Amino acid sequence: MNIINEVTKILDLLYKHGWDERNGGNFSYLISSDEAQLITSNTKAIKDFVYNDIDLSLLVGKYIIITGTGTYFKNMKDFPEENLGLLKIVDNHTLSLLWGYSKGGMPTSEAPTHLQCHIERLKKDPLHRVVMHTHPTNVICMTHILPLDSNKFTEILWKMQTESIVVFPEGVAVLPWILCGGTKIGIETSKLMSEYRSVIWAQHGIFCTGKTIDETYGLVETIEKAAEIYLKICDKKITQSISNENLLEIANAFKLDYKKGIID
Repeated sequence: MNIINEVTKILDLLYKHGWDERNGGNFSYLISSDEAQLITSNTKAIKDFVYNDIDLSLLVGKYIIITGTGTYFKNMKDFPEENLGLLKIVDNHTLSLLWGYSKGGMPTSEAPTHLQCHIERLKKDPLHRVVMHTHPTNVICMTHILPLDSNKFTEILWKMQTESIVVFPEGVAVLPWILCGGTKIGIETSKLMSEYRSVIWAQHGIFCTGKTIDETYGLVETIEKAAEIYLKICDKKITQSISNENLLEIANAFKLDYKKGIID
């Protein structure tokens, strides 16, 4: 059950940051068949969940842990089997529950977005495994006061701290407000995932992806810290800052494949 401990530890940290109030936020994690067998030996479907609007062919045969709809991150560590589900993608539209949702739950309402993001990221990176949706306070604040332009957000966040361009050289994408929990927002988010690992939802939160839980969590932390720095200084007189030339120096030193057209 170590993999469940790994998942619930991170979800508890997200809650303690104040980024996943009530039932806010959701999470999914592609795992191997060997990892799945450490959670349960059950191979028969407890229940099936069908997503007719999504072609899951790229995911068939894979196992995935997904947070349940209406579940609270604060309860994950103490009651993982109630709040998490282990599912197998069995055909182009169906996920079979093998473990979890013990009180009769189902995958998060954002499951369509998670599944579509996994598909797009796997096309770019076969080692991709994690999709994390959370509500970082300062990132959300930025969407209230700035034009919802991906390049503008990227430039600001890169210039807030030296590590930003190192951690997310591809930048961040920004979507305008769209009704959450449906296929449309999943389609729009996954389209951007072909170019970015992070997509900000205006007045809502952020979707981040990665190869590991630590990498994905660290991506959220870094973006949110940059957003916090921006909000603390945006109404003050700036006497010095990171310049475009400084960012190019960092990119060259770390051999970064950074998003072009923003600082050059």
